[in-house]
Amino acid sequence: MNDTELDSRHAEKMRKKKAARDKILATKTIEKGLVIVHTGKGKGKSTAAFGMVMRAIGHGFKVGVVQFIKGRIETGEKAVLDRFGDQVTIKRMGEGFTWETQDRQRDIAAARAAWEAAMAMISSGEHRMVLLDELNIVLRYDYLDVAEVVDFLKEKKPDDVHVIITGRNAKDELIEIADLVTEMTMIKHPFRSGVKPQQGIEF
Repeated sequence: MNDTELDSRHAEKMRKKKAARDKILATKTIEKGLVIVHTGKGKGKSTAAFGMVMRAIGHGFKVGVVQFIKGRIETGEKAVLDRFGDQVTIKRMGEGFTWETQDRQRDIAAARAAWEAAMAMISSGEHRMVLLDELNIVLRYDYLDVAEVVDFLKEKKPDDVHVIITGRNAKDELIEIADLVTEMTMIKHPFRSGVKPQQGIEF
């Protein structure tokens, strides 16, 4: 088969694929605010979520971010988002990872304060998207009641607000009510080879 024949065959194949795709897309008519969960042991959960935040900003949406764990270190994403102060509200309410604070009651109080801020942000009517960064971590350690979180997202989240939740070990109850769940799988990580967390990669 020569190039002309290959090109013709390819064009016909793509025409059929587009027709099938258009037919499927025509059946997708619902538009609503999604509950999105990024979980798993692989790197990229918050990174992907902040990518969605950047995309939303590009469309002119107002976005809220509540960070449940990260709060002490200066991150690249905060430096960027601070430049969009008219569109982005960031609340860094974490006090570091649980092995750093070593104080369960302090961690529970920080988680509760962050969740109260998150509920207010989601309910405010001001934000089209709200990122709850590392909420899965505080749920894993039972610093918050997962039933309370699930009930709020099911019953009280405005219909047009997207909520993104990140962190390892997402609870089954949260996965059940989510619209989109992605599990990041680690294949390889430089940390295991002695490479320390680096600017622009981890933070």
